[in-house]
Amino acid sequence: MHDHASCQTITKPAPTVCFVLAPPSGPVLDASALLCLLFDEPGADRVERVLPEALISATYLAEVLSKLVDRGLDGNEALSDLRELDLEVVAFDQAQAEAAGLLRSATREPGLSLGARACLALAQQRRAPTLTTDRRQADVASVIGVTVELIR
Repeated sequence: MHDHASCQTITKPAPTVCFVLAPPSGPVLDASALLCLLFDEPGADRVERVLPEALISATYLAEVLSKLVDRGLDGNEALSDLRELDLEVVAFDQAQAEAAGLLRSATREPGLSLGARACLALAQQRRAPTLTTDRRQADVASVIGVTVELIR
C-alpha cells in the first residue's frame, strides 16, 4: 500500500498511478544512448559527459547486453565491459511495472517497447531526463510529463 501523502499522482494521459518519488537524479539512459556510447556513434560525447551520474533501468541493461551478444561479443566480455562503466542499474520494481503498463495507452501508437516504457517510468519516478536516440520517446514526452533529450 502506498502512502499517498508522499507520492505523485500522474494523470497523463488518462490512467492514474501513484508511486513514491525518489530524489531527483542524474539522467536515465535508454538502450540506444548506451549503445551509442559503446559503439562511439554520433552523440556518444553527450552520453560520456553524463555517465558518472547516469542510471539505467535493468530492463534496458538486459537489452544492451543482448545487442552486444547479437553483434558477436562474448557474453562474459560484454558483461565485464558494461560493469566497468559503473552505471547505477535500477531494478524494475512493482511501482515501475505499474507505471510502465499504464504508459501503454500513450505509447502504443508510436510503438514504444516495454523497455522504453520502463525507462520512461524510471524517469518519471526519479524526476530525471531521459537520453535517447529514439525520436518516438521525444514525441510522447510532453504527454507523459517527462523530459527527453535526443542526443543526435
